[in-house]
Amino acid sequence: MANPDGAAETKRVFRGTLIHATREEAAKVLEDALLGVDADGKIAFIGEGKELHRLSKEFAFSPSSVIQLEKHEFFMPGMVDTHIHAPQYSYAGTALDMPLLDWLNTYTFPVESRFKDQNFAREVYTQVVKRTLRNGTTTACYFATIHTDSSLLLGHIADKLGQRALVGKVCMDRNNSVKHYKETIQESLEETRRFIAELLEKKYALVKPVVTPRFVLSCSSTLLGQLGQLAKNNNLHIQSHISENVEEVKIVKEMFPDSDSYTDVYHKHNLLTNKTVMAHGCYLSDEELALFRETGASLSHCPNSNISLCSGLLNVRNVLNHKVKLGLGTDVAGGYSASMLDAVRRALDTSKILTVQDPEHVTLTFEEVFRLATLGGSQALSLDSQIGNFEVGKDFDALRVNVTVPGGPIDLIEHDKPKIILEKFLNLGDDRNIVEVYVAGRKVVPSSEKLLY
Repeated sequence: MANPDGAAETKRVFRGTLIHATREEAAKVLEDALLGVDADGKIAFIGEGKELHRLSKEFAFSPSSVIQLEKHEFFMPGMVDTHIHAPQYSYAGTALDMPLLDWLNTYTFPVESRFKDQNFAREVYTQVVKRTLRNGTTTACYFATIHTDSSLLLGHIADKLGQRALVGKVCMDRNNSVKHYKETIQESLEETRRFIAELLEKKYALVKPVVTPRFVLSCSSTLLGQLGQLAKNNNLHIQSHISENVEEVKIVKEMFPDSDSYTDVYHKHNLLTNKTVMAHGCYLSDEELALFRETGASLSHCPNSNISLCSGLLNVRNVLNHKVKLGLGTDVAGGYSASMLDAVRRALDTSKILTVQDPEHVTLTFEEVFRLATLGGSQALSLDSQIGNFEVGKDFDALRVNVTVPGGPIDLIEHDKPKIILEKFLNLGDDRNIVEVYVAGRKVVPSSEKLLY
């Protein structure tokens, strides 16, 4: 609705501290700021508190209706989990005693095979979406399982609970460890087409399909090529894994001797695009990173998983120096925490470990990792025109953070400035400090939404 002067009428206006990342500044602080959210959930304006009178006239709101943030509160952009396995949430926090390939065969594939049961899927998927939202994940890029109907159910749950999500039905025609957990090429392609068609038919505002070959070891060359073509024909996102573990990289080289690298395998099958996100990348060469940059493909850094499964340590600084898009991922359940705050902390830990190993290594700052968790994640998923920071016209995906919430984990001793308060939240905070979560302007935490099937 518009006022008589033609300005868009805003739905809500907030006043207080905003902290977000821009391309120029990793953690930009706006104190005593005014932020207006229109009826479509988009950021209508950002201004200074002293401009209240002018802005209230221009955007047709009453100064008395402005929502004032408390002294130790701030808004930050919602966090973007660029890589999480929704079915694996059922055993998160356990089963971390094996390297990647043994771990998949012993724990992951048997558990994922259970998601043929939609009642079991509903229980797990509802819990993981609720948990990640409470922990400030406003956007998640999910792996589901090979089961189409359960994967569609994950999309439904994300939509009902208000999370922005990319959901992928897993494709895999190679896996001999669990008898009933693999597909033929024909099944995989037919079911992937059905998944994409039915999910798009739902016309969910915030939930979209993503083409999901599990990884090279689980897919034949024919399946990889067909999935690449499917993604191209439908202009879809693509997600998979790459160079996570030394043994995995070695086997890929043996499987595809005519390819120059692990990255080249995906590239030859049309799976490296500017809408591709690949998890891990611990052992990518500079030449492979150059190919990522050239194609516009991105990486998801999953430090908890890399450490927990003893897979490797990604040199984020080197990735950034190659100007490759990069976000953070929890990689549940290889990563034992579904919280992006944990991903932030483990990313900092990994960078410091690399500095211990090589004093010439330039350690990441907390501001840089804050940017990776927000704007970086949106860039990695090619959603940065819609989300990632507080720019006019973008969707209002935001966390209202209170560092002095009663019973919370943070004690403020002195009158700290906003950037110090942000640092304390990133290092010490948890879901208790996240008092409100907004996705596309809708308050989803706390929520009274009851899931109806």
